Amino acid sequence: MGHASAPLRPSRVLMTADAVGGVWDYALELARGLARVGVSTSLAVMGPPPDAARAAAAAKIEGLTLDHAPFKLEWMADPEEDLHKAGDWLLDLEKRLRPDIVHVNGYAAAALPFRAPVLCVGHSCVMSWWRAVHGENAPKSWDGYAQRVSDGLRLADMVAAPTQAMLDALERHYQHLPRSRVIPNGRDPQQYRPLPKQPIILAAGRVWDKAKNIGMLDAVAGALPWSVFVAGSLDGPDGQPKPLRHSRHLGHLPADQLARWFGRSSIFAHPARYEPFGLAPLEAALSGCALVLGDIPSLRELWDGAAVFVDPDDRANLVRTMTALADNPARVKALGTAARRRAHDYTALRMVRGTLDAYAELRAKAAATAIP
Repeated sequence: MGHASAPLRPSRVLMTADAVGGVWDYALELARGLARVGVSTSLAVMGPPPDAARAAAAAKIEGLTLDHAPFKLEWMADPEEDLHKAGDWLLDLEKRLRPDIVHVNGYAAAALPFRAPVLCVGHSCVMSWWRAVHGENAPKSWDGYAQRVSDGLRLADMVAAPTQAMLDALERHYQHLPRSRVIPNGRDPQQYRPLPKQPIILAAGRVWDKAKNIGMLDAVAGALPWSVFVAGSLDGPDGQPKPLRHSRHLGHLPADQLARWFGRSSIFAHPARYEPFGLAPLEAALSGCALVLGDIPSLRELWDGAAVFVDPDDRANLVRTMTALADNPARVKALGTAARRRAHDYTALRMVRGTLDAYAELRAKAAATAIP
């Protein structure tokens, strides 16, 4: 596996992560693939601890070790003191583990004086999220965050993002990124498969996140001919639940249960306002769901020609689109087939290969500039 030659392939990677959103799934999928080619991953997890299911999934990956510290994440309120402590913790981990690469899934830590080359992967950012969700620039209270992101992007040895749309957003909000590339996220196709389809519309994600726009789907669910089911957390960052009114809530499902829901569902609805990549649409596509997606650049980049797109702010159009699909089973089946075919472009294998190529380039550059 991988294009990187063996001498340039790292033996150990120190990777930062959190257990709040999709970064956790990305990190474990990548660590699983790296393990298959003999690369060990040390996962430095900050923020809330991984729950029992997440910890159990991590424990199954060969060569993966996990360290956790409950420091605030860089987008949380008043994180400065915790970020300073987290920096000391990460530098100490690097000194103890001596990785060949530091892989930062975020921004602030990329500015730390690590010994090893640093790959900074931008999965999302508050400034682009705010613009997409609110239609305006983030308020001045986010200036400190923006400066930390800018510093991390500037000081990293390489920057990557899962779509060109996300890379463009980083350049638009922060600075030109001369050392950058797109490495699409991926999933293992063997973990998802179509099952006998039922007249079900499924959504999955953080219900409280206005970027996912599940609230709009819930608002129109009562007007749709098929039942709408939603998997994901209702609890927002403030700890207050955001209840659903017209959809059936499935809660936060373990990966195997969610895969079965994907398999049985005919339509996966994701009318997102902001989605730098979207693992849930990919998992749904691998399961043969017809995709109804928000018409935004990143989702167009990934799924144009293999999905139906809707304006994230047009409820009436969402109802018309869903109703028309429910009345046309042949169209739903054709869309599911097209989505599944496209989904095989975004495999875990491709993600691992792309990441190994980035690691090799970083190691080659570090070797070329090393002082004899």
